[in-house]
Amino acid sequence: MPLVHLKDLLRHTRAQGYAVGAYDAVDSNFCAAILDGAERARAPVIVSFAESHFAHYDFAVLVAAAEAAARRSSVPVALFLDDGAGLDSAVAAIRNGCNGVMADASHLAFDDNVAATRAVVDMAHAVGVPVECELGYVPGVEGEDALRHSGDIRPTSPAEAARYVQATGVDFLAVSVGTVHGRMVGLPQPVLQRLAEIAKAVAAPPVVHGGTGLTDAQFRALPARGVVKINYYTALPDACAAAAAAALARPGTGYTAATDAVRDAVVAEAARTCEVFDAAGRAAGALEACRPSREVEHLIRFNWSDGAAGRKESMARVGAQGMAELDAAHAGHGAQRAPARRTPRLVHPAGERAGRGRLHGASGSPQPRRRRLPASRRRRRPRQGGLPAGLTMACSCTIPCRPCRSPAAYPPAATDCPPPCRKLSVDR
Repeated sequence: MPLVHLKDLLRHTRAQGYAVGAYDAVDSNFCAAILDGAERARAPVIVSFAESHFAHYDFAVLVAAAEAAARRSSVPVALFLDDGAGLDSAVAAIRNGCNGVMADASHLAFDDNVAATRAVVDMAHAVGVPVECELGYVPGVEGEDALRHSGDIRPTSPAEAARYVQATGVDFLAVSVGTVHGRMVGLPQPVLQRLAEIAKAVAAPPVVHGGTGLTDAQFRALPARGVVKINYYTALPDACAAAAAAALARPGTGYTAATDAVRDAVVAEAARTCEVFDAAGRAAGALEACRPSREVEHLIRFNWSDGAAGRKESMARVGAQGMAELDAAHAGHGAQRAPARRTPRLVHPAGERAGRGRLHGASGSPQPRRRRLPASRRRRRPRQGGLPAGLTMACSCTIPCRPCRSPAAYPPAATDCPPPCRKLSVDR
């Protein structure tokens, strides 16, 4: 099952009225458990990598492991950079295999947020990767990630969201509607009416961060208000910590028992939340609606620095012309080049090693290799190109012997030649 295009996946969630879970992975065991939970629910899933967690693992190694696991999964999977710090983080994530990125500039003023976001969007869209950004501010209150999101909540305005999406061209919009990063303190009160207004005001579908602490009923209300993706993390390590502690409390258990318990806890919680988000049973439909995610290779003719900003437009025209010429040359080469006609070369089905028994043509008759004769019994072929310069054949022999092939072996006069040649003469 290939990785799927993230934009296609979230377009499908919006059309079908459900939300896909985005679960942050912190190690390969966590990642495998997320995929197992999604498979148990037969739900599409997003495996996320939050930049705030990079201190705990090697990002490049974990993404590579997640990509290998995702390609073996039986449900549609996307790999996503969560809460990326900016352009450099997005570039690194795409290079390492993420097919969706988030640039979080929500702590900046509106105009600065737009500028930072636009830079990421331009880069990512050039390689076919969709971008999520945040407007408003979702703070942290309590829990593992809370301290990394300090400050007060700043709700997202529908009018401001419309301006932001228009100015940046983002594909998905993370909004602030009352949720927080980490665990909620008290009963959360997401502003569902505001969420519905935002979904109607912007083309980019809304995304909810800080879902831990919402009730199942509140989660189920989100897709009906246009939410297509729900980030879910804090409840997972909470469940893992409890499961590991319970496993280690049993006599005779150790590290492997704790990791098994952690995996089981993540599988169970991921499968349960897929049901709550109404994503369960949607894997087949999502796969049919989504394109496979493919890496893109680019030919870079030149780069410009800040000092060459004044020549940007002219250099862009030169680059576009060069790429058009390459495309035309490639198309012409493909049209003129006739397909090569090859004789079928098949290994004999009797199990002979390659080269011993071959089948030629459609008849399928085996053609064994001819035995090579010893050198003394081989027939000499006529020498290509005639005699050496300065020598002519003075006999009736048409196959000169080996000594005749070297002009240095004969003086500048007529001389006898060993059989089968009778005589050579020298041109004066």
